[in-house]
Amino acid sequence: MWFLTGFYALFFYFAVIVLVAGVGYKIYEYARTPAPLKVPTMPAPLTRGGVVLRLMGEVVLFRSLFRSNKWIWLFGWMFHFGLLLVLLRHLRYFTDPVWGWVALLQPFGKYAAFAMVIGLIGLLVRRFTVERIRYISNPSDYLMLALLLLIGVSGMMMTFVVHTDIIQLKAFFLGAMSFGWQPIPSDPILLLHLTAVFLLMIIFPYSKLLHAPGIFFSPSRNQVDNSREKRHLAPWAAELEKAEAK
Repeated sequence: MWFLTGFYALFFYFAVIVLVAGVGYKIYEYARTPAPLKVPTMPAPLTRGGVVLRLMGEVVLFRSLFRSNKWIWLFGWMFHFGLLLVLLRHLRYFTDPVWGWVALLQPFGKYAAFAMVIGLIGLLVRRFTVERIRYISNPSDYLMLALLLLIGVSGMMMTFVVHTDIIQLKAFFLGAMSFGWQPIPSDPILLLHLTAVFLLMIIFPYSKLLHAPGIFFSPSRNQVDNSREKRHLAPWAAELEKAEAK
């Protein structure tokens, strides 16, 4: 039991370190990547406030995807919204006492898993049935969807079919966070679920899933359409101009 607890505690630490460091480094790279041209997708906002509203529309409503393909938008939005509620529901395992709004979300997060899994199945079927999507799909694309499906299905099984000791599970995570290890439940479905989650955390910084933070750094989405009013000059180009002027 203590070997299993130690293994998953160390696995948890490693996954968190890789996720935080990897995503942090990628965001650092995105922020430093020059954008030498004004390339906002039209129609583009004329103010910074408009850019914020545009980005929120993309992040929350997937506006561009809705305009291009309604059924893919439906499955994509179901998956992402279901995943958000499921993640928020899982905060109860890392907080003591549980925050009030997290407690209120519990029944919604419980059934949001169905939306998450249905959305994933739709996106996976799309990979197989739409010829142009199948042509550009890599094995990693199928692996990501399969891993997410494994996480969703195993989580649903623990909720509705084979229950695990959630009190002991919470004690394990709270103990891991304070470096006071507590025994982890040895249920096979739980261990499979945690293994898949930790693997996804490790893979995340190196996968296409980085579109989550990446959308905020997309020049076609985060630029103001003011090229006539204000000259756009990348920092490195400004330094080059100064050097040439001297």
